Amino acid sequence: MKFISSLILSLFTIVIFVRCTSNTAQVIVPVAKSDTTLKKIKDTIAITAVGDIMLGSAYPTKANLPPDDAVNSFKAVDSLLKGDIVFGNLEGCFLNTGNSDKCKGINPNNCYAFRMPERYADIYKKAGFNVLSIANNHVGDFNAKGRKNTARLLDSLQIHYAGQLNKPFELFEKDSVKYAFCAFAPNENTVSINKIDSAKALVSRLKAQADIVIVSFHGGGEGARFEHVPRTNEIFYKENRGNVYAFAHAVIDAGADVVLGHGPHVTRAVEVYKNKFIAYSLGNFCTYGMFSLKGNNGIAPLLQLKLNSNGDFIVADVVSVKQDKINGLTIDDANRAFIRMKQLTDVDFIGHQLQFENNRITLKD
Repeated sequence: MKFISSLILSLFTIVIFVRCTSNTAQVIVPVAKSDTTLKKIKDTIAITAVGDIMLGSAYPTKANLPPDDAVNSFKAVDSLLKGDIVFGNLEGCFLNTGNSDKCKGINPNNCYAFRMPERYADIYKKAGFNVLSIANNHVGDFNAKGRKNTARLLDSLQIHYAGQLNKPFELFEKDSVKYAFCAFAPNENTVSINKIDSAKALVSRLKAQADIVIVSFHGGGEGARFEHVPRTNEIFYKENRGNVYAFAHAVIDAGADVVLGHGPHVTRAVEVYKNKFIAYSLGNFCTYGMFSLKGNNGIAPLLQLKLNSNGDFIVADVVSVKQDKINGLTIDDANRAFIRMKQLTDVDFIGHQLQFENNRITLKD
């Protein structure tokens, strides 16, 4: 009897051992399978970024259009507008007809309202731009009609864009990399640069869905008096143009991988914060017509950024460009935008860890 009891106990023990071993195997297999299916994105992300672009306005008259009808606007930099992302700030709307409410009661020739002919949209596409900010003070110059028509054309050309209240962000994929793009400004119908907590919440949600999060802002005062990053709210014409320093740091804290600024119409300093690159203003890149191009308003950087697969900064090559009323956009062999960017970074971010050499920005060893 004892023998039979011992045998039954041994058999029961074996069954329990086998079942436990089998259960353990069932737990391990899914984990191993999960590990083997982890996606590996590109080792290096290439982002080319420029500032304000407005190729000519047919308002109030066609005299404000370039003589070549804008077809050669980017000729001098055609070979440089390459990368996974080619970004710029669309400083105006695409619309063939209409008047601007902002010009009521004043001479239209003294009113800054920009309405590019619809055919100009294809010039951006052919130049290589695939991401544009529409968070600024000029996309809405012709109210909802201009904004809606601009969105329609960008959609038709498959150019990604964001920044208006009805289009705060865009998610898209290219070469197996998931990107999120969002844009902010202090202007009507734009996603506010002044609501930093809301901006952080949006960026955090986007980071949960994307590999690389690109944030753009239109902020700060305008002109040569506003070259520096003051780390306070900038008031221009009684309008709060945001604290761009606090904003940029906040969105990076929330998950942004790169922050691209524009709005002051001049080049500003750059910074690397938590291994993420910030350009505080990319200046006037290609702006025909009523834009002031005097002094430092007429020079700008074309940034060619490289990020690793985690979105961390590797290197930025800077091509300096210049504009004048006769020659339009050309390469600046004097490298003034690069030089000015270094000077401003040295002053505004004392003790920074960036090295500026041979038109290239790297981290110091």
